[in-house]
Amino acid sequence: MQKILRTLIIIAMLITGYLLILAWRDDYTNVNKPVATTPTTTAVSSNDVPVAGASSTPTGDIPTATATTPTAATTQQTGAQLISVMTDKYDIRINPVGGDVVYAALREQTQTLDSNQPFVLLQEDSNRVYVAQSGLIGANGIDNSNGRATFTAPSNQFVMQPNQAELVVPLTYQKDGVTVIKSYKFTKGQYPINVSYNITNNGTQPWQGQKYAQLKRDNSEDPGKGDKGAISLSTYLGGAWGTPEQPYNKLKFGDFNEGLKASSDKGWIGIVQHYFVTAWIPKNYTANFYSREAGKYHIIGFTSNPVSVAPNKQVTLTSVLYAGPKIQSNLKPLAEGLDKTVDYGILWPISKVLFWILDNLHKVLGNWGWSIIVLTLLVKIALMPIANKSYHSMAKMRAVAPRLQALKEEYGDDRMRMSQEMMRIYKEEKVNPMAGCLPVLLQMPIFLALYWVLVESVQLRHAPWIGWIRDLSSMDPLFILPLIMGAAMFFQQMLNPQPQDPMQARVLKFMPIIFTVFMLFFPAGLVLYWTVNNLFSMAQQYFINKKVEREQAAKEAARNVV
Repeated sequence: MQKILRTLIIIAMLITGYLLILAWRDDYTNVNKPVATTPTTTAVSSNDVPVAGASSTPTGDIPTATATTPTAATTQQTGAQLISVMTDKYDIRINPVGGDVVYAALREQTQTLDSNQPFVLLQEDSNRVYVAQSGLIGANGIDNSNGRATFTAPSNQFVMQPNQAELVVPLTYQKDGVTVIKSYKFTKGQYPINVSYNITNNGTQPWQGQKYAQLKRDNSEDPGKGDKGAISLSTYLGGAWGTPEQPYNKLKFGDFNEGLKASSDKGWIGIVQHYFVTAWIPKNYTANFYSREAGKYHIIGFTSNPVSVAPNKQVTLTSVLYAGPKIQSNLKPLAEGLDKTVDYGILWPISKVLFWILDNLHKVLGNWGWSIIVLTLLVKIALMPIANKSYHSMAKMRAVAPRLQALKEEYGDDRMRMSQEMMRIYKEEKVNPMAGCLPVLLQMPIFLALYWVLVESVQLRHAPWIGWIRDLSSMDPLFILPLIMGAAMFFQQMLNPQPQDPMQARVLKFMPIIFTVFMLFFPAGLVLYWTVNNLFSMAQQYFINKKVEREQAAKEAARNVV
């Protein structure tokens, strides 16, 4: 029985290590990221425009040109000066050709740990193409096979003032008596951007068209994972979408050509990367989702149903653009399922509870490292009743180890008789061999769930603890925590009853070394959790061992008196 339990524990620990390795094996090499540059001018391709009225079967075709000959403003595609927008959250560039966001830097997120440069999420240059596009297509659409509409703006530079609650950037396009005002509305302290199209028809004929909004990205590396030291965490990079009926769905770039087919008036589409997400959310109209490939680019988006604007009437179509960190409290109010882009995997119920506790501890303590330590102690306290029984049973097994060794010497190869005598001793001493594996088995799901909390929570990105630990989401640069963890694991192992089988004993001696090697490259926050857990467990087991030794000594003394 004891051999079986030892084997089960070893297998459980090895499987856990293997699962953790799988989480980052694919791209676990340091990426030399290209330096993000701020664009000044950019070209816009009309090939990006979806087919009007065919969102259910999106292709790379361009809508048929309208009967009216496009103006020079419509066909202009290059050389336009970008419109600069600066808020407390963003440094953004908008291309007046199409009115697309072609550059977005997040001012509160640094590019790397030691950098003063803001993290660049969207950009369009020789290094990377990742942009948020929107427009109007259809019978009278201003984006068609002849090109994208070129908007005019009252200024090429907009700056949100300290006392300003909102900043509106209006872009205007006029043709044939129809005025289209595309407005970006930025709110102080918030990442969601309201993007509206106000269509005023002062002509004599009805205006008909559809709104579209989409994200276009190339195959460049995820810049959010490239500053993790010797390795980089491999997390999901690809498309995603959701509706109230199907809140969160991943769509890998390789599957974009299969065509996304869904529609909802409360859905969303997006592109997810490590720590950050860009998403379009339609407001108050049914959106038809699509995905496709356009050359080397991946495109995911939606179109509205056809809209008609009668003469002397106006219609406003609004959507929300979110381009920022994956903070659940920011994402959840925007659309159902958008907060699930903080992807905790199959253990998400445990991960959500752990993050909730961790987040509330941080509000009190103000430091994520100390919050992890307190979380570890809370987990240990919650599991203490079960752990105490387990450690008590293991301590008794350690105390009766000499008697078990004597049985082995007495009965030799008579395994049946030896097993019977062992069970007699277990019953006499009230030892449950199964209890020994409970602490390990109970910790495994918590350990894995916390791993994903630390990997997915942007709040821990570049979060310091003390001294040399300047980023809890990255590995310990001096390997101090993994070495302490390995030493604690080794000494705790010495407190456990040693297996009778020499092979199992040798394997167990290598376990601290194996886990130390694993932990060298894991986030320092995770290693901190496991180190504190091991130290606490070691102290807990030490005191229980001493108590049981005193009890056994008293029993032996009573036997000798009798």
